[in-house]
Amino acid sequence: MAGPQGRSLEALRMRGLKSVAAPGILQGVLKTVCLISRTFLVVLVCCASVRAANSEPAAVSVRSQSAPRARVAIAEDLGSISTFNPDAGRVEQLLNRSLLIFTGKATREMAWRGLVSSNDIVGVKVVSGPGGSSGTRPSVVAAIVKGLIDSGHPRQKIVIWDKHRTDLARAGYVELARRLGVEVISSFEEGYDDDAFYDTALLGKLVWGDHDFGKNTDTTGRRSYVSRLITKRLTKIVNVTPLLNHNLAGVSGNLHTLAMDSVDNTIRFESSPEHLAQAVPEIYALEALGDKVVLNVVDALICQYQGEERSLLHYSTMLGQIRISTDPVALDTLSIDEIESQRLTHKIEAPKPNMKIYTNAHLLELGVGKTNHIDIIRSP
Repeated sequence: MAGPQGRSLEALRMRGLKSVAAPGILQGVLKTVCLISRTFLVVLVCCASVRAANSEPAAVSVRSQSAPRARVAIAEDLGSISTFNPDAGRVEQLLNRSLLIFTGKATREMAWRGLVSSNDIVGVKVVSGPGGSSGTRPSVVAAIVKGLIDSGHPRQKIVIWDKHRTDLARAGYVELARRLGVEVISSFEEGYDDDAFYDTALLGKLVWGDHDFGKNTDTTGRRSYVSRLITKRLTKIVNVTPLLNHNLAGVSGNLHTLAMDSVDNTIRFESSPEHLAQAVPEIYALEALGDKVVLNVVDALICQYQGEERSLLHYSTMLGQIRISTDPVALDTLSIDEIESQRLTHKIEAPKPNMKIYTNAHLLELGVGKTNHIDIIRSP
């Protein structure tokens, strides 16, 4: 169950609408709904026939609700990456092209002003653990920060962040922040908020750094607290992730990295695919977190389909792409498809990704997880 002001899969099950952990129940509910729907339709048709025979003709129409769709903008420039090294100037142009086609604005300044206001504290979330070559690349983040600054956003209200400062420094973000005149902050070092948490019956062994570690005799905890960086400082988040495989989540994408890097006591979720599939979307759905995300950006300059936290460029393909959407589920789904496609091309066998994460995220209405419901807009 999610903590304060969160959406949860358990709530859906309790309401009898959908089931994730119990597919048999879901099938039963769907069968019942279908039976009721067919019965109701027969009654309508019969009533229409009686009215047609005894009075003026009556039309009966059955209207189907269209499924939600997602929009993803993709800009490509193969010249933006050479021998796995980004060309900063062309990456900036690539980022701006994808931003303009997604927002429909005439300039990048107008695009950024439409996403954030000058009063917002904007946190640019990166994935720094794998380093600057396989994680989020500093050239992509530099393009985002420059766009914000050129749109008139105050430098002191821009923060580059991830969970651990050591990762941020090793990937080059401390130096990048200094050069651009913005802040770089670790969500872990900022501490955790007593009043914002994800609560579930699954117990986790508390380790140093967890909010409740050492507070009493309990060595386990069922709460994952949200960083004060997110609850007390940031008002908007731009989520920037690499196109990098993840052995548990399929991709080091928008849902998994933001959820796991924003809270403590996360080791417990890695004990099984089911636990991870429930926790990731429910944590993202916390009002203090997911509601602050205004844009998701996938750094698809390189697709690394093996290696996870290690830079293995011999398991990588240069795509020269930037992908943008407000839908994190759609972007992650496309990323997993790309990783699977690259593995097939290179004849690499790997475990199947945990797609329940994205199915559950769809159930919580975080986004669209079916590729045939994703509208891809490509930059000319």
